[in-house]
Amino acid sequence: MIDILSPEFAANPYPFYKEMRDKYPLYLHSLTNSYILSRYEDVEKGFKDPVFSTANYIWQLEPVHGKTILQMDGREHSTHRNLLTPAFRGRDLQEKFVPVIERNADELIESMGGQTQVDFVKQFATLFPISVIVDMLGLPRADIPKFHGWYTSIMAFLSNLSQDPDVTAHGIKTKTEFEEYMLPVIAARRQKPGDDLLSTMCNAEIDGVRMSDHEIKAFCSLLLTAGGETTDKALASLLLNLMRNPEQMAMVRKDRSLIDKAFAETLRYTPPVHMIMRQTTEDITVSGGVIPKDSTVTCLIGAANHDERQFKNPDVFNIMRDDLDTSKAYSGAANHTAFGLGRHFCVGSMLAKMEVTIAMNKVLDHMDNIKLNATEYPKEEGIFTRAVKTLPIVFKPSVEAEA
Repeated sequence: MIDILSPEFAANPYPFYKEMRDKYPLYLHSLTNSYILSRYEDVEKGFKDPVFSTANYIWQLEPVHGKTILQMDGREHSTHRNLLTPAFRGRDLQEKFVPVIERNADELIESMGGQTQVDFVKQFATLFPISVIVDMLGLPRADIPKFHGWYTSIMAFLSNLSQDPDVTAHGIKTKTEFEEYMLPVIAARRQKPGDDLLSTMCNAEIDGVRMSDHEIKAFCSLLLTAGGETTDKALASLLLNLMRNPEQMAMVRKDRSLIDKAFAETLRYTPPVHMIMRQTTEDITVSGGVIPKDSTVTCLIGAANHDERQFKNPDVFNIMRDDLDTSKAYSGAANHTAFGLGRHFCVGSMLAKMEVTIAMNKVLDHMDNIKLNATEYPKEEGIFTRAVKTLPIVFKPSVEAEA
């Protein structure tokens, strides 16, 4: 049976994904003690059917984040989601945070000075989303390296499928450090709110319900981790996919409205998160058999998004494909699985879309003729989250941007 922790799988999971879909659509992976789902219809069911609960986050996330919205269901979940959603969709996002996103993108491009050779991952993609989130929360920019270290530690804990005890210990230590940092800041914002996301969360109220200090801290931890780790990978993968397909790069450069399609296709073709876990509340039938009650289930996003039962020529990057609905790509009704689906789909999906759209527009405005500055393209790395860790590019500064 296929071992998702093997070096061969880590090097290139896609051939293994196909073998799973065709031969082993359901199997129990002994080392992680979880049932693996790889077909689109089953992963979709795993995200949408209430039998698949998020109780797994009690041991997978709570030790490092505290209790987050991801673990909540029913009225508690809907109340907290309604408290948070306005900041991440609609007018608040447009009026308050678009200027923050634009400023951070401009500053990072300006920091490259007159360079024509940069590492896009290290000099832009990794720094951009964490800088945006820190600014949105109204936290000191000087502490960005600290936040980056914390979210890297938390992400390592979350993806610690082999249960390395050092990774576990470091993750739990990070939770303590983050609490000691954030709780006094939250208390201060309650006393003296500003015009930032943290103040908004401190004062948001629905039917007399407010978020507690620890709930706000837990969401900030989740936002830094999910918003930083995934958006940086998506941004790097988007540019890489367009560089590998120069005719599509030319189309996007000419018609910037296609950035939406290119990002949606990137989320399908090279999703930043490749697996999400769930826990069953009762026996449930899927392709290949029955998953027993109280089982941990691993939903393989990377496999589902390449399922030929759902997508034509799934191993081809095609921003103009007609079987990916861009109008729904950033909602719980999406037909890719990168943001999850249903009631627990990513609350920050529109923020991610806005960040990537603005960033790519700025990059294309300032950089003409973007080429790989290496003899071969870098390889993706990671099992739980996956992307290239470096992307050396060479480009010609845009004459219009210089003017």
